[in-house]
Amino acid sequence: MSTHQLRPQGDFPIAGLGRRLAAMFYDALLCIALLMVTTLIYKLVLMAFVGEAKLRTLSESGALDGDPLLSTILLFVLFGFFAKFWTHSGQTLGMQVWGIRVQNADGSGISLWQALLRFVVSIGSWLCIGLGFIWMLFDKQKRSWHDMYSNSQLVRIPKQK
Repeated sequence: MSTHQLRPQGDFPIAGLGRRLAAMFYDALLCIALLMVTTLIYKLVLMAFVGEAKLRTLSESGALDGDPLLSTILLFVLFGFFAKFWTHSGQTLGMQVWGIRVQNADGSGISLWQALLRFVVSIGSWLCIGLGFIWMLFDKQKRSWHDMYSNSQLVRIPKQK
C-alpha cells in the first residue's frame, strides 16, 4: 500500500504530553457521543428482532449487561473512528484543534496496520494506569508506547492560514 505525504510538510517538533492529553479529552467527548449513537442503533435493531417487551425483560433482568456482540461492535466503531482520521489526514478532530498530527518519520501518513498497532497499544497504555503515555517523559525521543510499537510519531504542526 502506498503512503501519502501529509500537508503541511516540514520538520516539526514532537507533541508534548499536555497537548496529547488535551486532544484525547476532546476526542473522548466525541467518542462517547459516537458510542451512544451506535448503542442506540444496536438496541433498535435488537428490538426489531426480539420485540420491545422481550428487550425490556432482558434489560431489566441484566441479561444484556456485558453483551459481547455490542462490546465487539463498539470496539470496531472506535477503531474505525481513529483509523479513518489517522490514515487519511493524520489528525482526529481533537488533534486538529490542538495542532498535532500522527505521521511516519518521513512525513507520510500512517498505514492501517500502524493505526491498529497504535490503537491496541494505547488501550494497553491506559490499562497500565497511563504508564505508556507517561513513558514519553523519560524517553529521549519523547515517544509513548504506541509511538514506538507503531513506528510513528506525534508532531506539533503550525496553524494553517
